[in-house]
Amino acid sequence: MSQFTAECLGATVKPSPNFGPRANGRAPDMIVLHYTGMPDHEQALSWLCNPESQVSCHYFVQEDGGVVQLVREQERAWHAGKSCWAGDRDINSASIGIEIANVGHPGGLPAFPDAQIEAVARLCRECGQRWRIPPERVLGHSDVAPIRKVDPGENFPWGQLHAQGVGHWVEPAPIGGGRFLQRGEVGQPIEALQSMLSLYGYDIEITGTFCDRTKGVVEAFQRHFRPRRVDGIADISTIETLHRLLASLPKLNHA
Repeated sequence: MSQFTAECLGATVKPSPNFGPRANGRAPDMIVLHYTGMPDHEQALSWLCNPESQVSCHYFVQEDGGVVQLVREQERAWHAGKSCWAGDRDINSASIGIEIANVGHPGGLPAFPDAQIEAVARLCRECGQRWRIPPERVLGHSDVAPIRKVDPGENFPWGQLHAQGVGHWVEPAPIGGGRFLQRGEVGQPIEALQSMLSLYGYDIEITGTFCDRTKGVVEAFQRHFRPRRVDGIADISTIETLHRLLASLPKLNHA
């Protein structure tokens, strides 16, 4: 692939051959964040540029906040794999993919340095402004691929990112006692939970049965929006946080 000019301020360029055209000339309308899950960022960057890997991203953010662009934003990078959000199953055509250097769950979920998060926030703001991407469509890989993927992980500071003007976030409801829903239960409350998760965008069938898929989607939701406890059990804290998020969506807030 030939060299190109970086599209975001301060980024360097390392072209990846792993890209193609977006379906039907589509413009990106979401951002998907990942962690690399590899012990060395140079190794991860090399893998994303290796034609044998068949994976890539648009941007790579190093621990020190350095940003590398691998694929032009108008092209389709190969970062999301089999995934879905709000009924859309071609997330690669819909999104800008950002890989964040972090060993993730395999390395014990180390903290993301402040300089790195500041760079991610700056990058998301630039891309969001350029493509008019709404805050609620800045997502994690685990949101668009529940069960299959768990990155960027429950230690990713979504609240800190939101404080810098990126993403959709509400303060999670406190964890306490009370009624909860879990695997194996059936009935209208499960149907209501599935409906709310689907309305927010998660890929879940509304069956009224708390199945393995429902547990996995609840875990994905918790990992992003109620990360203090990721157990796949829909307790009052989880449900209340989901209510608050839905109520704060511009298209649903008629107050």
